[in-house]
Amino acid sequence: MNSIKFYYYNVIKISQKIDIKSAKRNKSLPVILNREEIIRLISSTRNNKHRLILSLAYGAGLRVSEVVNLKVKDVDINNLTLHIKKAKGKKDRITIIPEKIKNDLEVMIDSRDPKEYVFPSERGGKLTTRTAQKIFINAMRKAKIKKDATFHSLRHSFATHLLENGVDIRYVQELLGHQNIRTTQRYTQVTNPRLRNIKSPL
Repeated sequence: MNSIKFYYYNVIKISQKIDIKSAKRNKSLPVILNREEIIRLISSTRNNKHRLILSLAYGAGLRVSEVVNLKVKDVDINNLTLHIKKAKGKKDRITIIPEKIKNDLEVMIDSRDPKEYVFPSERGGKLTTRTAQKIFINAMRKAKIKKDATFHSLRHSFATHLLENGVDIRYVQELLGHQNIRTTQRYTQVTNPRLRNIKSPL
Protein backbone atom coordinates (compact mmCIF):
# COMPACT_ATOMS: atom_id res chain seq x y z
CA MET A 1 0.00 0.00 0.00
CA ASN A 2 2.82 2.40 0.91
CA SER A 3 4.64 1.49 -2.30
CA ILE A 4 1.57 2.31 -4.39
CA LYS A 5 1.08 5.62 -2.59
CA PHE A 6 4.72 6.53 -3.04
CA TYR A 7 4.50 5.75 -6.78
CA TYR A 8 1.35 7.85 -7.26
CA TYR A 9 2.34 10.83 -5.12
CA ASN A 10 6.09 11.03 -5.78
CA VAL A 11 6.78 9.38 -9.12
CA ILE A 12 3.82 10.18 -11.41
CA LYS A 13 2.67 13.11 -9.24
CA ILE A 14 -1.03 12.24 -8.93
CA SER A 15 -2.44 13.69 -5.71
CA GLN A 16 -5.99 12.26 -5.69
CA LYS A 17 -7.02 9.95 -2.86
CA ILE A 18 -6.17 6.28 -3.35
CA ASP A 19 -9.11 4.18 -2.17
CA ILE A 20 -7.81 0.63 -1.92
CA LYS A 21 -9.03 -1.71 0.81
CA SER A 22 -6.16 -2.97 2.92
CA ALA A 23 -5.98 -6.46 4.37
CA LYS A 24 -7.55 -6.95 7.78
CA ARG A 25 -4.99 -7.00 10.54
CA ASN A 26 -4.70 -9.80 13.06
CA LYS A 27 -6.61 -8.67 16.13
CA SER A 28 -5.47 -11.40 18.53
CA LEU A 29 -4.69 -10.19 22.04
CA PRO A 30 -1.12 -10.47 23.40
CA VAL A 31 -0.36 -13.35 25.79
CA ILE A 32 0.26 -11.89 29.25
CA LEU A 33 1.90 -13.54 32.25
CA ASN A 34 0.38 -12.37 35.51
CA ARG A 35 2.56 -11.08 38.34
CA GLU A 36 2.57 -14.39 40.21
CA GLU A 37 3.66 -16.22 37.04
CA ILE A 38 6.46 -13.70 36.48
CA ILE A 39 7.76 -14.33 40.01
CA ARG A 40 7.60 -18.10 39.49
CA LEU A 41 9.32 -17.83 36.11
CA ILE A 42 12.24 -15.79 37.45
CA SER A 43 12.65 -17.64 40.76
CA SER A 44 12.69 -21.03 38.99
CA THR A 45 15.80 -19.96 37.05
CA ARG A 46 18.92 -20.92 39.02
CA ASN A 47 21.54 -19.61 36.59
CA ASN A 48 22.28 -16.01 37.63
CA LYS A 49 22.88 -14.73 34.08
CA HIS A 50 19.72 -16.39 32.79
CA ARG A 51 17.70 -14.99 35.69
CA LEU A 52 19.02 -11.49 34.95
CA ILE A 53 18.13 -11.84 31.26
CA LEU A 54 14.51 -12.66 32.10
CA SER A 55 14.31 -10.05 34.87
CA LEU A 56 15.64 -7.27 32.65
CA ALA A 57 13.50 -8.26 29.67
CA TYR A 58 10.39 -8.04 31.86
CA GLY A 59 11.46 -5.16 34.12
CA ALA A 60 12.57 -2.92 31.23
CA GLY A 61 10.13 -4.08 28.53
CA LEU A 62 12.82 -5.30 26.13
CA ARG A 63 12.54 -7.26 22.90
CA VAL A 64 14.72 -10.36 22.71
CA SER A 65 16.98 -8.65 20.12
CA GLU A 66 17.44 -5.69 22.49
CA VAL A 67 18.51 -7.98 25.33
CA VAL A 68 21.22 -9.76 23.33
CA ASN A 69 22.49 -6.51 21.73
CA LEU A 70 22.70 -4.59 25.02
CA LYS A 71 26.22 -3.34 25.78
CA VAL A 72 27.84 -2.33 29.06
CA LYS A 73 28.04 1.32 27.94
CA ASP A 74 24.25 1.36 27.44
CA VAL A 75 23.63 0.71 31.15
CA ASP A 76 23.36 3.65 33.54
CA ILE A 77 23.26 2.00 36.96
CA ASN A 78 23.17 5.26 38.94
CA ASN A 79 20.11 6.58 37.12
CA LEU A 80 18.55 3.12 36.66
CA THR A 81 18.16 3.58 32.92
CA LEU A 82 19.05 1.73 29.73
CA HIS A 83 19.85 3.38 26.41
CA ILE A 84 18.37 1.11 23.75
CA LYS A 85 20.08 1.91 20.46
CA LYS A 86 18.75 1.38 16.96
CA ALA A 87 15.79 -0.70 18.09
CA LYS A 88 12.85 -1.54 15.81
CA GLY A 89 12.49 1.24 13.27
CA LYS A 90 16.15 2.20 13.91
CA LYS A 91 15.14 4.46 16.78
CA ASP A 92 16.88 5.01 20.11
CA ARG A 93 14.96 5.15 23.37
CA ILE A 94 15.52 5.26 27.11
CA THR A 95 13.87 2.74 29.38
CA ILE A 96 14.07 1.82 33.06
CA ILE A 97 16.10 -0.69 35.09
CA PRO A 98 14.24 -2.42 37.95
CA GLU A 99 15.80 -1.43 41.28
CA LYS A 100 15.50 -5.04 42.48
CA ILE A 101 18.20 -6.19 40.06
CA LYS A 102 20.46 -3.14 40.38
CA ASN A 103 23.11 -4.86 42.53
CA ASP A 104 23.22 -8.08 40.48
CA LEU A 105 23.50 -6.12 37.25
CA GLU A 106 26.21 -3.89 38.70
CA VAL A 107 28.25 -6.93 39.75
CA MET A 108 27.85 -8.45 36.28
CA ILE A 109 29.17 -5.42 34.39
CA ASP A 110 31.67 -4.14 36.97
CA SER A 111 35.17 -3.46 35.53
CA ARG A 112 34.18 -4.75 32.09
CA ASP A 113 34.94 -3.05 28.80
CA PRO A 114 32.12 -0.60 27.89
CA LYS A 115 31.96 -2.09 24.38
CA GLU A 116 31.29 -5.62 25.67
CA TYR A 117 27.85 -7.19 25.60
CA VAL A 118 26.08 -7.28 28.96
CA PHE A 119 25.12 -10.92 28.35
CA PRO A 120 27.99 -12.51 26.40
CA SER A 121 27.82 -16.08 25.15
CA GLU A 122 30.07 -18.75 26.63
CA ARG A 123 32.16 -18.68 23.44
CA GLY A 124 32.48 -14.90 23.42
CA GLY A 125 30.48 -12.36 21.47
CA LYS A 126 26.76 -11.93 21.99
CA LEU A 127 24.10 -14.48 22.74
CA THR A 128 21.86 -15.52 19.87
CA THR A 129 18.17 -14.66 20.11
CA ARG A 130 17.49 -18.40 19.88
CA THR A 131 19.54 -19.04 23.03
CA ALA A 132 17.61 -16.31 24.91
CA GLN A 133 14.32 -17.84 23.74
CA LYS A 134 15.48 -21.28 24.96
CA ILE A 135 16.23 -19.74 28.37
CA PHE A 136 12.64 -18.50 28.48
CA ILE A 137 11.17 -21.85 27.36
CA ASN A 138 13.17 -23.74 30.01
CA ALA A 139 12.04 -21.29 32.70
CA MET A 140 8.41 -21.73 31.63
CA ARG A 141 8.77 -25.49 31.90
CA LYS A 142 10.40 -25.32 35.35
CA ALA A 143 7.77 -22.87 36.59
CA LYS A 144 5.01 -25.18 35.19
CA ILE A 145 3.31 -22.35 33.32
CA LYS A 146 1.09 -23.75 30.57
CA LYS A 147 0.28 -20.54 28.69
CA ASP A 148 1.21 -20.24 25.01
CA ALA A 149 3.72 -17.52 25.86
CA THR A 150 6.95 -16.49 24.14
CA PHE A 151 9.93 -14.36 25.18
CA HIS A 152 8.01 -11.36 23.82
CA SER A 153 5.30 -12.03 26.43
CA LEU A 154 7.68 -10.52 29.01
CA ARG A 155 7.46 -7.20 27.13
CA HIS A 156 3.67 -7.55 26.85
CA SER A 157 3.48 -8.21 30.60
CA PHE A 158 5.68 -5.18 31.39
CA ALA A 159 3.30 -2.88 29.48
CA THR A 160 0.16 -4.42 30.97
CA HIS A 161 1.40 -4.28 34.56
CA LEU A 162 2.50 -0.64 34.19
CA LEU A 163 -1.00 0.27 32.99
CA GLU A 164 -2.50 -1.68 35.90
CA ASN A 165 -0.29 0.39 38.23
CA GLY A 166 -1.84 3.56 36.81
CA VAL A 167 1.10 4.70 34.67
CA ASP A 168 -0.06 7.07 31.91
CA ILE A 169 -0.30 5.31 28.55
CA ARG A 170 1.90 7.99 26.92
CA TYR A 171 4.79 7.08 29.25
CA VAL A 172 4.26 3.39 28.53
CA GLN A 173 4.35 4.20 24.80
CA GLU A 174 7.65 6.03 25.31
CA LEU A 175 9.23 3.20 27.32
CA LEU A 176 8.22 0.64 24.71
CA GLY A 177 9.34 2.83 21.81
CA HIS A 178 6.01 2.59 19.99
CA GLN A 179 5.64 5.14 17.22
CA ASN A 180 1.84 4.94 17.23
CA ILE A 181 -0.24 5.17 20.42
CA ARG A 182 -2.68 2.63 18.94
CA THR A 183 -0.01 -0.06 19.27
CA THR A 184 0.19 0.64 23.01
CA GLN A 185 -3.59 0.92 23.40
CA ARG A 186 -4.11 -2.78 22.69
CA TYR A 187 -2.79 -3.50 26.18
CA THR A 188 -5.81 -1.72 27.64
CA GLN A 189 -7.91 -4.62 26.30
CA VAL A 190 -6.18 -7.07 28.64
CA THR A 191 -5.96 -4.76 31.65
CA ASN A 192 -9.47 -3.34 31.99
CA PRO A 193 -10.20 -3.31 35.77
CA ARG A 194 -13.90 -2.55 35.22
CA LEU A 195 -14.23 -5.68 33.11
CA ARG A 196 -12.57 -7.77 35.81
CA ASN A 197 -15.00 -6.47 38.44
CA ILE A 198 -18.04 -7.76 36.52
CA LYS A 199 -19.40 -10.95 38.08
CA SER A 200 -20.69 -13.72 35.87
CA PRO A 201 -24.47 -14.32 36.23
CA LEU A 202 -23.83 -18.06 36.66
